[in-house]
Amino acid sequence: MEVRKYVTIVEETLIEGGKKVDPPTRKAAAIAVIKNPFAGKYVEDLTLLIDIGEELGGILGRRAVEALKISPKNAESYGKAAIVGVDGELEHAAAILHPKLGGPLREAVGGGKAIIPSAKKMGGPGTEIDVPLHYKDAAFVRSHFDAMTVKVPDAPRSDEILVAIVVTDSGRPHPRIGGLKKEEAKKEDGLR
Repeated sequence: MEVRKYVTIVEETLIEGGKKVDPPTRKAAAIAVIKNPFAGKYVEDLTLLIDIGEELGGILGRRAVEALKISPKNAESYGKAAIVGVDGELEHAAAILHPKLGGPLREAVGGGKAIIPSAKKMGGPGTEIDVPLHYKDAAFVRSHFDAMTVKVPDAPRSDEILVAIVVTDSGRPHPRIGGLKKEEAKKEDGLR
């Protein structure tokens, strides 16, 4: 894996809707910009990208948790996304995000029974992507349905892939639309 840069972004919301958020809600995005080894050519076997995804799941998961300055067990939501430069394919993002990235990410956030929501797209430098989020142990906890928009001004270049992991220490500020609450979740099947 050839990494050109890592970027970490922490978003802390102190006031929402004119009302103080106490404690503030925080989201951290850990991003890697990597060389796409398959840019410009069709390759049948994407094992190399699958293995890179496994490595990045741990690296970026740990970086996001460290940026929030919390213990892994206090991570509440997670999500993943990738932007492939125009000389690559969407399948390159899928290879990184899906087969093996989840295990190391779950280890980095102290568990996680719910599926890790994801997004992928193609684009050039400065393309932004909304990384979808939900509660790591029960996907139907409505207070944690959210997203974080990320971008890196000079990435991805045509032969690169931008990979992002987002972790939060809470749900949305002032949730009040009802539904399953974090405290009510059984955390058995990853859904409820």
